[in-house]
Amino acid sequence: MSAATPVPDRAILRCGRFAWTLERPLVMGVVNLTADSFSDGGRLLDPARAVAHARELVAAGADILDLGAESTRPGATPVPAALQIERLLPLLGALRDCGAALSVDTRKTEVMRAALAAGADMINDVNAFRDEGAVDAVRDTTAGLCVMHMRGSPETMQRAPRYEEAVTEVAGFLGERAAALAAAGVAPERIVLDPGIGFGKTLRHNLQLLERLGVIAALGFPVLVGVSRKSMVGTITGRGVEARLAGSLAAMLFAVARGAAIARVHDVAESRDALAVWQAIAGSGAGAAHE
Repeated sequence: MSAATPVPDRAILRCGRFAWTLERPLVMGVVNLTADSFSDGGRLLDPARAVAHARELVAAGADILDLGAESTRPGATPVPAALQIERLLPLLGALRDCGAALSVDTRKTEVMRAALAAGADMINDVNAFRDEGAVDAVRDTTAGLCVMHMRGSPETMQRAPRYEEAVTEVAGFLGERAAALAAAGVAPERIVLDPGIGFGKTLRHNLQLLERLGVIAALGFPVLVGVSRKSMVGTITGRGVEARLAGSLAAMLFAVARGAAIARVHDVAESRDALAVWQAIAGSGAGAAHE
């Protein structure tokens, strides 16, 4: 398994204009500028509505806003780079002063370049910067880079995904991609890893990855986990997308307990409350002695 030089515990995560010590989990709020997202597709295509929603997420406590103009749900159809850019640039301009870091969720190099030129603080790539020219596009910037594992593509990833050992294979891939970025000159404190829950995985694979998330955290980079409203939660609970909050919070807290440093969520206020309570309990020292 390859891995780039790990960052020390509580090291700074740098994302463009922002830097965090990661003494608490960060919350990344989802802003879908898409017509076909599994959760809220089409609702935020109007730029004014999208900006208002993004500012609501910041008011609720989002540290990062993840702006995506192409759905990567299973079976999703690719969105041309030009259309993604057309959707993203107005928001990047309007939200520049919102107080949260601005992440752009894209796998296309052309979109990365345009977003970074418009002031994006982070690029969140489900394809792990494997698109032609992607590493060159991000290397000489200060943006944070989220490297995600995906088996296949959004169009094909859920067609009977198979692994010999899912956790080992996912961790190995992420370590190799982090090493490739570091070898290209990307500072380790800019790199984040995401196991890609639901991206080319069965329910069993997803559960294994969450249970053994420490294997990925041990690579030495902050780990981002997105479980919010996903089909995994629906399969376990039998709930539809809009009724998966409780299950999403449970999975998020489990991930944080296993080492996740960033939670990508739709429900920011509820997630911040859950994390605040969890952190208060975890840091209380109550398990050390009975008073």
